[in-house]
Amino acid sequence: MSSIIIEKECIAVYGESIRRSATITTSSTSCQILLDTPPSPSVAAAANRAEQSMTLREGIRLYPKAIMWSVLLSTALVMEGFDTVLLPNLYAYDPFKRHFGHHLRDGSYELTARWQTTLSNGALSGQILGLFIAGSLSESIGYRRTLMGALGSVVVFIFVVFFSERKEVLLVGEILLGIPWGVFQTLTTTYAAEVCPVALRAYLTTYVNACWVFGQLLASIVLRVMVSRNDKWGYKIPFALQWFWPIPLAAFVYLAPESPWWLVRKNRISDAKRALRRLRTRANDMDELSFESSIEGTLEIMRNTNEKETEMLKGSSYLDCFRGTDRRRTEIACACWLVQILCGSTFMGYSTYFYGQAGVPSHHAFTLSLVQFVLGLLGVGCSWALMTRFGRRTLYLSGQVCLFVFVLAIGILSLIPTASFPNAKWGIASLLLIFTMVYDATVGPICYSLVSEIPSTRLRSKTIVLARNCYNVAGILTNITTPLMLNPTAWNWGAGSGFFWAGTAALGLVWSWFRLPEPKGRTYAELDELFEKGVGARRFRHTQVEVHRSQMMEAQEGTETLDHPLRQEDHRVLEDVYVDLLSSSLTAISPHFRARHDVESAGDVQSTVDRAPATPEPSTDV
Repeated sequence: MSSIIIEKECIAVYGESIRRSATITTSSTSCQILLDTPPSPSVAAAANRAEQSMTLREGIRLYPKAIMWSVLLSTALVMEGFDTVLLPNLYAYDPFKRHFGHHLRDGSYELTARWQTTLSNGALSGQILGLFIAGSLSESIGYRRTLMGALGSVVVFIFVVFFSERKEVLLVGEILLGIPWGVFQTLTTTYAAEVCPVALRAYLTTYVNACWVFGQLLASIVLRVMVSRNDKWGYKIPFALQWFWPIPLAAFVYLAPESPWWLVRKNRISDAKRALRRLRTRANDMDELSFESSIEGTLEIMRNTNEKETEMLKGSSYLDCFRGTDRRRTEIACACWLVQILCGSTFMGYSTYFYGQAGVPSHHAFTLSLVQFVLGLLGVGCSWALMTRFGRRTLYLSGQVCLFVFVLAIGILSLIPTASFPNAKWGIASLLLIFTMVYDATVGPICYSLVSEIPSTRLRSKTIVLARNCYNVAGILTNITTPLMLNPTAWNWGAGSGFFWAGTAALGLVWSWFRLPEPKGRTYAELDELFEKGVGARRFRHTQVEVHRSQMMEAQEGTETLDHPLRQEDHRVLEDVYVDLLSSSLTAISPHFRARHDVESAGDVQSTVDRAPATPEPSTDV
């Protein structure tokens, strides 16, 4: 077995000088020739500008397959959204309370605040473990294999929940189910951020929140249908419905392309190029060579960004998330998710139980929860419309201000005696409905966009793991305190807990004003530059960044952007490059072909000079 490397300097696309190489591996029975294209800074810079200038309409036209795969994989979060509403609202469901609850003196049943807290925290505890597993495992074996393993485990773990007859067994089932849900939380967001261009990034990452809301809405519909049942199937059927999702989703994940960013990090460049071809569609006005050139430009952005981050980070462990400029990026990602809890979103998860404690009849409570999550889906749609006009920071801050006002108003209404003003409870219910719609138009979905855009590409999955686990730890503390706030056998604050959440919402608002940057319209390479230069949060939006500027100065003359078709002479020269490389390769390994090539090339010298700039003779190294 022997190898030959042939390199050839040539004039190629966009008027720049690049080096093409061919590697030939020979044996007694076979010969393999591999053409390679090293990174080109000017091509990457041109591709960077083209991606920035891409409109939403162009992104949809060029990346319909990326949209499809991202939407299908993000649907895995429907299962988690389903359970986040199902279990807390079962605490207000009579058959569930009779089976798992405690008999009270008045003849009713109630699940104690201690067990409400324990069951709610079971899934969160499993998610913490699942997130850490996903962060390490996905970087080793890829996103697709990790997701398929998680979906397979869901099928098994649902059996534990479905057949549970004791609170302890139900708790074990919730902990086990939390592990694959932790995998879904990080990988669906990361995949959406890595398969789409800047123009689509915010929409596909915020769609993750839409899947959450859809799962919550689905759980509310099921509970509303089951509310008339008075046997154990009223809560077992909702558990069984979770078996519907894993198998078809696993089939979609198997067929989906791997993240090209992950493939680049693993130095699988040819696989990354194939993945990009599967994610992008060739426009009608673009020929095949132009399409391949645009794919190559996108690939070189990834290679250059990965190489620069490799030089800056010197590693990709969890500890690296707290070193250098990544410390700030990790702080922002973690705080963005914490704000979701600080603003009082716990009211939405406990909505049916909260309505009951506020004095709303049981059947009306389940109906209001259904309306609540319909408004949540409408809110996500509004966020997509608002994002085209406003930035992430503006929407996030505006949403926090509104939510602060709502939870404060809920607390104030709790002071009004219901005996004198019986309609006060409906005022609280109305505020919670408005709260849900505003939350899902601002803080809810925008958070997913922020936590996927802010981290560096090499540390994205691990940063999202840390950020989501901050959310889960805060969620555990919230699940400990919320039942105590609402339960009549504990603190019995009821709607008065709005005062507490108004205080925490104010803290989150102060942090966002001083620390939250604006990533709208920035490529990952530009975000790296902004964080490396230490640009302040409030100056992020208006700071101009020229990525690859030093490299571009050398090839500024004759450079074109990637959204224009290649010149005709570039087509001819690029064909000459590959013909010359193949000829040089075959000449190096075949004496017969070398002799024939020498005779033919003597008659073609003049025509070659007329068609393309002079290039050095190919060199061979055995």
